[in-house]
Amino acid sequence: MKARNAAAMYILAGRILERLPERFDVALARRIGVAVGMRSKARQPLEHNLQNVLSAPDRLTESALLERYVRRGFANYAQYWAEGAKLPGLSRDTINSRFRIVEGLEYLEEAFALGKGVVIALPHVGSWEWGGSYLSSLGMPMTAVAEELEPPRLFEWFTAKREAIGIHIEGLNKDASTKLLNVLKSGGVVGLLCDRDIQGGGVNVEFFGSTVTLPGGPATLALRTGAPLVCAACYTGPGRDHFAVITPPIIAEREGRLRHDVTRVTQAIADELEGLIRRAPEQWHVLEERFEQL
Repeated sequence: MKARNAAAMYILAGRILERLPERFDVALARRIGVAVGMRSKARQPLEHNLQNVLSAPDRLTESALLERYVRRGFANYAQYWAEGAKLPGLSRDTINSRFRIVEGLEYLEEAFALGKGVVIALPHVGSWEWGGSYLSSLGMPMTAVAEELEPPRLFEWFTAKREAIGIHIEGLNKDASTKLLNVLKSGGVVGLLCDRDIQGGGVNVEFFGSTVTLPGGPATLALRTGAPLVCAACYTGPGRDHFAVITPPIIAEREGRLRHDVTRVTQAIADELEGLIRRAPEQWHVLEERFEQL
């Protein structure tokens, strides 16, 4: 019953945000995000995550600076949801006018032209949905994986919203790997958010000066299929605009045992994700603990 009520409230909030005038929706969301976030249980994990990003490896961050980044973090997280709710209602021309790939478009185009599919490893930075929607307009529609939400009605609503903007969603379940392999074998694009180890059992890597686990899915898919592997992040701003950065391809070739190769390639992904997150730490939307407490 609680899950159903929460889902109903979430969907209602999304519908309200869809109908609010532009700029008013984001301004309201950012204020609410800060007011609620700074009093929530998520404050300490976000603060600690940002401390690692801002000051690794010495981890000495001025408290006033860290406070500002935490507040910006909650504001940007709220903006992400507000703009995400509005995105399906925007015209294709509007989306394309507000989004640019400012670095690395050539890497993606060259990789896609090979016909082996493309794996894009993404952090929870800015709004990846804007990037996925833009790729569909370039003739490179993206398939992504999302955690299956409870109740199913909420996941169905979430999936329909993303399908409406050109992103195909597969649930994070036992069939996901097979479906993603088929997408790549057909020459398609797979985008995977991989800075959180949701299912557990990930690969140990060095990340912002600490040992953490990251999912091995992107590396495994690239190694098994030969699909080119790139990292990318989609940033919010300036204003209502968005832009993306795509990194040079990561070499994902078999050198030995699969597990060792997955670890090596996942570490290369972690290194690229670090650089992408450092460009805008306040837009890194990870509100659970990612590092060991000091």
